[in-house]
Amino acid sequence: MGLTAASSVLSGAPADQPAGPVSLRAAGAPASLQQVSADGLAGRISALQKHLRAQPKDASGWSGLGAAYIEQARTTGDPTRYPQAEKTFARSLAVQPRDNDEALAGRASLAAARHDFTSALRDADKSLKINSYSQSAMAVRIDALVELGRYKDASAAAEHADSVRPGIPIFTRLAYVKELRGDPEGAREVLERARESATSPSDIAYVSTSLGQLAFGQGRYDAARSAFHTALRAAPGYLPALEYRGRTAAAEDRLGAAVRDLEKVVRSSPLPAQLAALGEAYEARGDAEKAKQQYAVVDTWITLARANGVATDLDSALVAADHGDVKEALKAARAEWDRRQTVHTADALAWALHRNGKDREALTAAKRAAEPGYRNAAFLYHRGMIEKSLGEEDAARDHLAEALDLNPGFSPTGARDAKAALKQLGGAR
Repeated sequence: MGLTAASSVLSGAPADQPAGPVSLRAAGAPASLQQVSADGLAGRISALQKHLRAQPKDASGWSGLGAAYIEQARTTGDPTRYPQAEKTFARSLAVQPRDNDEALAGRASLAAARHDFTSALRDADKSLKINSYSQSAMAVRIDALVELGRYKDASAAAEHADSVRPGIPIFTRLAYVKELRGDPEGAREVLERARESATSPSDIAYVSTSLGQLAFGQGRYDAARSAFHTALRAAPGYLPALEYRGRTAAAEDRLGAAVRDLEKVVRSSPLPAQLAALGEAYEARGDAEKAKQQYAVVDTWITLARANGVATDLDSALVAADHGDVKEALKAARAEWDRRQTVHTADALAWALHRNGKDREALTAAKRAAEPGYRNAAFLYHRGMIEKSLGEEDAARDHLAEALDLNPGFSPTGARDAKAALKQLGGAR
């Protein structure tokens, strides 16, 4: 790649959009940038662009710019940054084709952001062969193993990373693996350890939000609200904390507060999960037209993301199964299951099969979603509804009640439907 190509990378979209850290559930986040503030990330991109115009043979600088583009794409919901990141990593490898662990780790992170976890794992391993202590590569490797459904391997990788390069990016991943394997208390203990080591405002916000998300998933709303308050006090406007504060408000039937928070989030980060959450909050308060508008925006985002190399079938399946074309939902869910067999793809496949009347096959998939020991209220709700359709009333009552006991407001619309189904089955709720 010559100077013309280098200039094309640097002259992309303005680097002044808000950006910030992502939750531990967003795989592939560049470990070095996860806790960078919005202003800090925009400033870093601008400084790197200027530097690389003057020093186009700085391989490390190109890798840093690529990582920053990935984080900006992730946090703003703008996938057009991914092709720019791809060019910068290629430029870095052209400048330094040997022993360039930074570019390989960055390319792994890009693959993860595009949901190509097989490539992410391959490039992370290549990076670690060069630098076995690369925290960025270790973090992406854990993410890739998680997203490929290799939970035992992910646990081993996280434990190893914790032993050789402990730090907040590793702590949060170790916690998530523990949660997925049915140990939420172990996850909380790791996150508490991470909070003790957090000193910067962005680190405090990141870890506090992770603690809040864990508490929300267990229906501990007071603890969740306290954690999000801590995060937002440390980093005002921090989007993951704002999003989950909104979800917590919706769970507590404070729909006005929920809508206010979620509207702020989607203005800055219009990603499928956040758009669907806002749509459901609108739906719960009786504003069907606004809800439809949010679900339509999801379809638009998915089209744009696919055009920029992002595999979006899981996003498509989850939203379409509840709010769109159920046949397309099943097609998307099957495609994602063929690519990677995780608890989340199993649940998405189960629900899409149920929505298409294929309940016996759906139940098999729903059971797969529980295999590592992971307890998730939405998964339990899906399984209960599938069992209800099959006439397995005792099992349906058990799983619907378990969903509501675990997290009674897991979804404004899902929780409502779970309560109605349980009432039909004679369960007191």
